[in-house]
This record gives sequence, structure tokens and C-alpha cells, in this order.
Amino acid sequence: MALVVAQEVPTSSSMAVPHGPAGVGEARHRMREQLRRSGMSESVVDDAVLILSELLSNACRHGRPLGRADVGDGDIRAAWRLDKRGGLTVEVTDGGGPTRPVPATPSVTARGGRGLNIISALAQDWGVRDGAAGEVTVWVVVTEGHRRDDFATRVTGPGFEFLDTYDDPYES
Repeated sequence: MALVVAQEVPTSSSMAVPHGPAGVGEARHRMREQLRRSGMSESVVDDAVLILSELLSNACRHGRPLGRADVGDGDIRAAWRLDKRGGLTVEVTDGGGPTRPVPATPSVTARGGRGLNIISALAQDWGVRDGAAGEVTVWVVVTEGHRRDDFATRVTGPGFEFLDTYDDPYES
């Protein structure tokens, strides 16, 4: 007789992430493990982890820590929850900043500025919600099979091949 132990998988999770790059990896790891245990498809898990990483990076770069005016100290909040229809909502909340989160139009040679375009290509929907004391929450809804067909074009822009960004620089 085999004994099967059911593993409790939370339908939602929230965690404080240090304001800075140190906590981003831990948050991605925790999300990946929880979503895999929930039975979510690998493609949605991969998209959600990329989205979380982009949101956290943007919050650290452009937002203040929660409850604090000085950048570099304190936390931001990452949260995700599954709904009954299988959709996943990812949220990152920071203490606000001097600008609003909007997709950029970076030049082909720009090193950044594509994060919200990547999110737009992967997500069913996303938006920004203002909270108490100047808090800003960027939320994203991810569902199975929603990735847009023109993902590579939208992320990289004209004249730039998506897969070229993954070329091995040491390959001849």
C-alpha cells in the first residue's frame, strides 16, 4: 500500500523583497517552486517568473521602498495569486517614485527600456494602481496560451532579431 501525502499549495503568496537586486532571485525561486507545485504549466511559470523579475527590477530602479523616502533601504512587496479559472495575478508594490510606469520606446541600441513591453507581450492584461501613502502597485494577469504571436518583434523592435540576443559571444 502506497502512502500519498497531499502537499498544501497556497493559492496566494506575498513576500517582502529587499529594495535592491539581492532579493529578486529569492522571489523568483519562491514563485517558481510554488507555481510548479500548483500544477501550473511550465510556459505560464516561466512567463510569470520573467514578469516578476521585470517588475521587481523596475520597482528597485524607479520606486522608493515602502514606507521610506530614501532609496536603497527597506522593502518592496511581491505577491501572486491564482484564481479559480487558472489565471495568475502578479503584483509588485513600492513606495512610489518620480515617474509613472509606462512602456518606453527604446532605441535599437538601448540597454534597457523594454521591460514593460515584454510584460505587455506576455500578459493578458496589466495596469497600475495607486495606494495609501503614495504606494504604487503594478499588477499583471497571466493566463495559459496568451503570449502574443508578435512577441519577438514587439520586444526587440525592427532590425533586431530576438534570438540574436541569446547568441553565444564565444561561438565562431
